Amino acid sequence: MYDALNGLTVLVVEDDWLVRENVADWFREQGCRVIDAAKGASAVGLLKDTKTVHILYTDISLADAVTGWDVGEAGRMWHPGIAVIYASGGADDPARRVPGSIFLPKPVAPLEIKEACSRLMRPISTTAKSP
Repeated sequence: MYDALNGLTVLVVEDDWLVRENVADWFREQGCRVIDAAKGASAVGLLKDTKTVHILYTDISLADAVTGWDVGEAGRMWHPGIAVIYASGGADDPARRVPGSIFLPKPVAPLEIKEACSRLMRPISTTAKSP
């Protein structure tokens, strides 16, 4: 278990059910509370309606018109301190990323998620405020 994640709330956004479950399970094993969505529009709704989300892990190409880039922007709007991890089998577009986010090329290994969280979580604590 990666203790720095214990007790944090994570939103996993991925349209591939098996990938979503694998990523969500990894975060649960770290002691996280996990919420998930298969579509971008659903993810934006969860970001709006959930009091605190510490980490957003999102695929870029989702099953609806709302992309992972859009979800990242919504995450920062509703939760300014949120750590954002983008994942995709396609090309990265650094201009679309929210500041301070990380892009991981798929397939993503658990160690890569852990390393991304380590880099992103330095400035974030469980007492981060959300609007």
